[in-house]
Amino acid sequence: MLRMGTRPRPPPDLRQREEGRLLAAVALVEQEEDEEEDSEEGSSGSGGSDSASWAEEGAKATKVPTFDVPYFRYIDEEESEGEGDGQEVWSSSRSLSSIEDDSSSDSVVSDRYVVVSGTPEKILEHLLSVLRLDNHRDDQESTQQTKESEPLLDDFLLTYLVFMSTSDLCQALLGHYCSRRHHQGKDKGKEVLDRKRQVLHLVTQWTTLYRDFLREDEHVKLFMKTLYRFLLDDLYEYPTLEKEQKDLQKLLRLHRRHTAEEYSPHRKSKALSHQLSLKENGLPSRRTQRETREVLCHVYVSMDSYLSVRSLASVVAQGLLQEVAERLDVPLEELVLLAVTYPGEKLLLKPQDRLYSDSLTAVGRLHVCRKDLSEVMNPFTDNAELQQRSARMLSMNTWDVAVTLTNFDWSVFNSIHEQELVYFTFSRHASGGHTVALELLLQRCNEVQLWVMTEVLMCPTLCNRVQLIKKFIKIAAHCKAQRNLNSFFAIVMGLNTAAVSRLSQTWEKVPGKLKKVFLELEMLTDPSLNHKAYRDTFRKTKTPKIPFLPLLLKDITFIHEGNKTFLENLVNFEKLHMIADTVRLIRHCQEDHMGNGMPQKSSPEVQAYVDYLHIIDNQQTLFELSHRLEPRV
Repeated sequence: MLRMGTRPRPPPDLRQREEGRLLAAVALVEQEEDEEEDSEEGSSGSGGSDSASWAEEGAKATKVPTFDVPYFRYIDEEESEGEGDGQEVWSSSRSLSSIEDDSSSDSVVSDRYVVVSGTPEKILEHLLSVLRLDNHRDDQESTQQTKESEPLLDDFLLTYLVFMSTSDLCQALLGHYCSRRHHQGKDKGKEVLDRKRQVLHLVTQWTTLYRDFLREDEHVKLFMKTLYRFLLDDLYEYPTLEKEQKDLQKLLRLHRRHTAEEYSPHRKSKALSHQLSLKENGLPSRRTQRETREVLCHVYVSMDSYLSVRSLASVVAQGLLQEVAERLDVPLEELVLLAVTYPGEKLLLKPQDRLYSDSLTAVGRLHVCRKDLSEVMNPFTDNAELQQRSARMLSMNTWDVAVTLTNFDWSVFNSIHEQELVYFTFSRHASGGHTVALELLLQRCNEVQLWVMTEVLMCPTLCNRVQLIKKFIKIAAHCKAQRNLNSFFAIVMGLNTAAVSRLSQTWEKVPGKLKKVFLELEMLTDPSLNHKAYRDTFRKTKTPKIPFLPLLLKDITFIHEGNKTFLENLVNFEKLHMIADTVRLIRHCQEDHMGNGMPQKSSPEVQAYVDYLHIIDNQQTLFELSHRLEPRV
């Protein structure tokens, strides 16, 4: 069922009786411009009333299936108007966001469509019919059409993968572009031209929104080439399509440039220089391409702990081993890199072996050990590296640490596309590498939480542990001030874990002023009333900002699992509208209209430390360390 609201229109003229039989049985639909003129002329005479009564009789004799045609109903229509023999009364519904949008723009309820459900083909057909093409028009009708088409177009493009494949969408768009059906009379040429322009406009918006998501899709490559050939053939008959032809040509050139660079022999050197340039200037790319995708390599230095190394997905064994050797201050000649596969087999990696496949799957669990296969370090062994941990962390400025964490998170978050959340929720096991940035930031959030626990529990002296907790409280407060709520949550949750919070002797030494600060920060992570405290604070925070992504994914999952995708063989578009509203939060958080800017200049020393966090991920080991520091009484 496709339900929506609009301003009522006069009944069709007698000359449209054949169309009127079907229209009256199904619903009231928008007429073409020439039909509107005829309708207005006919409504002044008796012909209009005869047409309406004749259409009602036709509705009684016509039975229309409920699964392959759209349904419309006026939102402000009185229920009695729909009560008649042979007619069904369709209940209308509106989303909360739509109501808020209408009230904010001083519009009336009947001035807005709300699509509730329908078949994929009919939703696409309606979407094309309401797209605004005349950008120079500024009349009331044009403004109303824009209000209607823009949210519907965005909802459709963000969520179409839930109910149809990209291949199906390409075929449907080609069908609409080449179709000449429903076009009769003197304005046939204009209607055909408008439909072609509508398809081209939708394709432009689609490719602009999705960017790299589409460039690697073979169906889209073939579709774009085919559409461009059709467009060139139509230029002779429709010369006004020249502007659309130039726009589509630019998209094709961009795609070819992307493909040429992808297979260039200098691809690796270009990707590395690009990454270094971004790091030096603090400028993130909008969307990482396959050759510049980054990963957080977990290189285990013992059975229970690993170094988190930020690197390119194209990294080889020799390059990663050299970075780890420098971080651990161990000669490179003494170390080897192993990959432990899931069956437990240990593979000695050669210097030029790639560590990640094209789908970003690691060759196995990476281990760095000495050539005699002994561990590089042990959390329970006092060595020089462990003794220096506390001193190194305590010497760092808390604001600089927060800035470095925020710069890291922002560089990843700013490359996340709204579509990644849809892929992650609906096709998690077949995302094809489309959720790389999203998964990277989720992984980072978990690592920061474990890092806080590791730093505190690896500190042997009481006074240093107290200083560390004080520092982490300040870092959390700074992250909040820098609008990085992802790292803020991770640090607070790390201090609240059982292994750290049980250290009563340590917490007793923390000054009361900082305890009060921590209590206020802790209240923002309170999950009661569906995280009301966090949501209220986040709503008031200016953009750009980094949200707590696990909670955002939880909201989308609840919408997905609490609402059916299909209702009686019709796409539940109201559910997809709610999902689109939620994922658009990513776009909103990345906006910087006021020039606030997230990246800031960070200390090189702090940067080098944060890029290689030493983390213990074994909860049992963390509890053992906690009980060693303060044994149970």
